[in-house]
Formats: sequence, C-alpha cells, structure tokens
Amino acid sequence: MTAHVPTLVVGAGISGLVCAYALRKGGIDAQVVESSATPGGVIRGERRDGYLLEFGPQSFNATSALLNLCRELHIDDKLLPAPANAPRYVLVKGTLQPVPLNPSAFIASSLFGSVTKLRVLRDLLGRSSPPKSDESVAAFTRRKFSRELLDNLVGPFVSGIYAGDPEKLSVRSAFPQLYEAEKSAGSIIRGLLFSAKKRGASAEKPTLQTFREGNQTLIQALAAHLGSNLRCGVTAQRIRLTTASRNPPTFEVTLLANGREEVLTTSRLIVATPAQQATALLRDVDPQFESALSPIAYAPVVVVSLGYPKSAIQHSLDGFGFLVPRSSGLRILGSVWNSSLFPNRAPDGHVLLTSFVGGASDPSAVSLPESEIVSTVHRELASVLGISQPPSFSHVHAWQRAIPQYNVGHMKHMNQLTQIQNKHQSIRLIGNYLRGPALGACVEQALTIAQETIKRERAT
Repeated sequence: MTAHVPTLVVGAGISGLVCAYALRKGGIDAQVVESSATPGGVIRGERRDGYLLEFGPQSFNATSALLNLCRELHIDDKLLPAPANAPRYVLVKGTLQPVPLNPSAFIASSLFGSVTKLRVLRDLLGRSSPPKSDESVAAFTRRKFSRELLDNLVGPFVSGIYAGDPEKLSVRSAFPQLYEAEKSAGSIIRGLLFSAKKRGASAEKPTLQTFREGNQTLIQALAAHLGSNLRCGVTAQRIRLTTASRNPPTFEVTLLANGREEVLTTSRLIVATPAQQATALLRDVDPQFESALSPIAYAPVVVVSLGYPKSAIQHSLDGFGFLVPRSSGLRILGSVWNSSLFPNRAPDGHVLLTSFVGGASDPSAVSLPESEIVSTVHRELASVLGISQPPSFSHVHAWQRAIPQYNVGHMKHMNQLTQIQNKHQSIRLIGNYLRGPALGACVEQALTIAQETIKRERAT
C-alpha cells in the first residue's frame, strides 16, 4: 500500500526543520525527508582536537523570531553573544584598517578620501531616485558614492555575506533596504534613519551570537522535537501531481531509502531544498518552476579552519576578523577570529582562525587539493597577521554550492515564482535563495509559510 502523509517537507536544512516544527506545533501532521545522513544543511560543525569548528555560518544575527524559537526549544540559555564592540577590519594596501561603524568614525577614517566623504554628505542633503531597471551593487555604489567606497568597503562586505560579485549582485534583491531607502526618501541615509525611527526605539536590535557548543545546537534541538517525523538518508527522486482536480490535490512522491524505492502521497508539499534540487523535483508538476528556479546560481566556498599557538602570532587578534578586497590579489575572502569572539573555540594557549576561499570571483578554488588550500591560506594569513610558524591544526570543508547569488534579474525570477505558487496553493518553496541567506531570514520565512499553511487548514 502507498503511505499517505498530510504534509511533506522535502529538505531538512534550517528552513525545512523550522517549518515542520511550526506546522506540528500548530496541529498539522508534517513529516520531513532529507537526503543527507544528518539534518542541518550548511549548518554543520564538530569539536576536533580541542577546536570547535563551524563548517558553515560562524555566527548569526539573533532576530526576534530566532530568539523566540530558541526560548520555545529551551536552548536560549545556551546562546553566547559576541563582544558588542568587537572591531572589524578590512585589508587595504597590505594593512588592516578598522571599518568605521558610526558617522564620526567614518569622517575620521583613512579608508576614504574627501571625495567619498563629500558624496556621502551629498546623499544626506540631496535627493536622487533609483533607476527603473535592476541595478548591480557595484553600479549603485559608484552612482551614489564612489569607486573608492566600492573597492575598500562595499566589495569586501559583499564577499563576506554572499561570496558574491558586486558587479553581478542586485542591490534591489540583495540589499532591499538600501533600494527602498533611496526610493522612499531620495537619500540612503535619510531613508535608513526614517526606517529605524518607524520601527521604534523599543524594537529589538539583532545581536551577533552563536551557541556555546556551536550552531548545530539549534539543529539538534529541532531534530529532537521532530523525532521520528524526520527521516534522514531518504532522497526525494520524483514528484508528480496525480489528482489536480481535487481540493486539495494529491501529489505522489517517489523516495529512495536504503537503496529501495518507496512511494507516498501527500496533500501539501513544502520544498525546502536548494533551487537546483527544487527544479528537478517540480518540473513534472509544472514546467514553469524550472524557468523560474534554474537561473539561480550558487557560489562555491571553501571553509578553512587553522589553529596556531597564540605565541606564534604578532597581531593581537582583538576583534571580529577582516575582509579582503578583490584588488588585493589574495585568495582569502575574509577571516573570522573565532577564539577572540567566543570562549572554548580553541585549546588553551591556541587560537582558531576560520578563513573563506572561492566565491563567485574565484570558483575554481573549490577544486584545489586540501594541502594547497591550507598552504595558500596560511601564507596569506601569515603575511597579514605576522604568523611565524605553520598551523598546528587544519581542517578544510568545501561547499560546491554554498550561497545563493541574488544577481541582477533575481527579482524577476522571484515574481515569476510567486505567480506559479499562486497557481499551486498546495506547494510552497522555502530556503535561503528567496528572502535572504542569513539564518534569521530563513527562520522568519519558514515560520511565515507555516503560519499561512495553518491558517488555510483552519479555514477549510
């Protein structure tokens, strides 16, 4: 007999896990299948040789929704905030310079010359309108401010968040708050200030946090709540619509588990996989899914964790870490000083530095031998931080498709996807390629979809 599942969630990354958890909390029988042996997607980590490694995000902005979820899961006491005023650096002309985090620091910063500072003042006092067509982050920054700001700050910042190319990344999709600020107020600065005032002083400002035993704490808590309703090592191979005339319709899903095919049916389908897998699964349901999803690109990223005796490093490592402009000629996109931010990340007397290589501007890096990647990252770190000996510990984790790229044209694909989903009310897509790659954005979108699903269920 073919088993029936009222609601099936395909994919157990953070989006799929949160959505299934919220659905079951709301009284909907949701089950999750995940092709990998363990849940969590890119949120993975482990403790090895006294080092606490993160293979994906090193930390996260704790939004209100994310903090509420942690309280519900009873893991809020395991949260660990980063130092509030930890400086961030950018490498310019071989020297680490602090990123200005307030107006007075910006005016005093040697990162920018008088032309850039005057154009920032012009934005504050003047008025402009965004172009009607989609605009890249690079074009936006040059138009509003200067090439200097793009090269020394915006470009490295884009690399740090998206591992992306600012010449391709869409400001409207990747940083919608900037686009909306100019559109509504004619000024980026005035628009952002007005938006902050509108939210109110009581609005909870997200803080940078992690968990004492790593970000996998959240994944483990969600998996524990789902219990047997989460099945790992089970791959969704095909989905077809069998009874479109019914309301709700019925989907037939072919799974591969332990080398054997099994078939189940479901009335609600939530696809929480990366865009490419979603394309393969949904093209037989409606070929329009493929045209909307297939253009979404992902940047490859190599996460390189290196441990050193603290005595071998001349730099104080006082801060968050540093970002690297592409004009520097280095392969490192940036480096996080984990053991400076959070306790128990490295053995006593040692430090843990996590660096990132690859991205949209250097995709071939993901195919390099591990020994070459470690050698390259060590050499570049040594030149910046004054490191006198090779690493005493190393670990490399390569992601072929790490971060979705919100490139120019992304909004058009998202609008198309919305129209397709309006035709198929029993199918919902969630994931980091939709409303932002940050952990908090994924949680908020997953909760929104769960709440909408519960509302529709109660209305029928």
